[in-house]
Amino acid sequence: MNNPFVTNGYAGAEYFCDRVQETATIRELLLNENNISLISPRRLGKTDLIWHVFDDKEIRRTHYCFVVDIYATKNLSDFVNMLGKAVMDELRPKGKKAWEKFINIVSSLRSEISFDMNGMPTWSVGLGSINNPSITLDEIFSYLNQADKPCLVAIDEFQQITRYDDETVEATIRTYVQRCTNAHFIFSGSQRHMMNGMFTSPSRPFYQAVSIINLQPLDLNVYTDFCVNKFESAGKHLDRAVVASLYERFEAVTSYMHRILNVLYSRTEKGSTCIVPMVDEAIDFILRMSSDTYESLYYQMPEKQRLMFLAIAREGKATSVTGGKFINKHKLISASSANSALKGLLEKDFITVDKNVYSLYDQFFALWLKFKGMI
Repeated sequence: MNNPFVTNGYAGAEYFCDRVQETATIRELLLNENNISLISPRRLGKTDLIWHVFDDKEIRRTHYCFVVDIYATKNLSDFVNMLGKAVMDELRPKGKKAWEKFINIVSSLRSEISFDMNGMPTWSVGLGSINNPSITLDEIFSYLNQADKPCLVAIDEFQQITRYDDETVEATIRTYVQRCTNAHFIFSGSQRHMMNGMFTSPSRPFYQAVSIINLQPLDLNVYTDFCVNKFESAGKHLDRAVVASLYERFEAVTSYMHRILNVLYSRTEKGSTCIVPMVDEAIDFILRMSSDTYESLYYQMPEKQRLMFLAIAREGKATSVTGGKFINKHKLISASSANSALKGLLEKDFITVDKNVYSLYDQFFALWLKFKGMI
């Protein structure tokens, strides 16, 4: 691999930094038949951590491992579709014996599963094509319970199910999970307040059903050593101050640091040293490359949401955003208007909230606003 600072998913243990303790803990819990809730802000590396755990040779040999990203789902039908596709994609390369059993059990969608010229199955179910998702969900869990190996299922961005119109979905999935003795689950999510509500509230179906892991940022020294070693392996050098400056500036969020280091690595010649002044140049490059995307997202916002978005961006960390002081300071219309805008921005993941502190979800978006002179 030319650039060790991978920005598009898990690429193997060689490019994965640390998380030794977290990996061991998750592995131990799963192999001892526990379910897990893995909670962290987005872009801190929780999905890569799941793939890293599942990449363990012993786990791969003894288990089927399925990773389901439900971030884009809107209802139970979408959820079932993504779950079925994840199972099929994992089983397909395992051979006919592995996937044939799944196809036979999922009888409600057998006509929707196509085969290529080599006889390999493809999950060709379109969004909205599952007319009775409850039946298909029952079949998929039936397969998980009957599979010839124990199953590990990671459902990423699990808090998304709380946004479905059907308020019974949470209880339904909890019931299936409880009865499925041949599978164990990781429920990962990036909306801390929503995930905590699901798993720590006595009134919710998943209360006391999981072991909760709150993922923390990587240790600065460990991450710095990782970065320096990757540069040195290619005959390049990295000033440790570069990593320290990124760590502070981006609040230790791995994805942002990795993306900038990807650019810095490519711009550092063999035998040369990457130094702190190169950081701003790399960030400017990223913002220019992303400018059209951010501009489109920004101008697609309704005006009230755009005003609230800018107000929170100016503050960086905003509190009491529907209070009179905040509204007057940022020339917002009214408390009710601010509350409506806030709800819309949260639903679209333009902003995030933790302990009543609001901030932009995408730190590069905030930098782009400064880059364009909007804040």
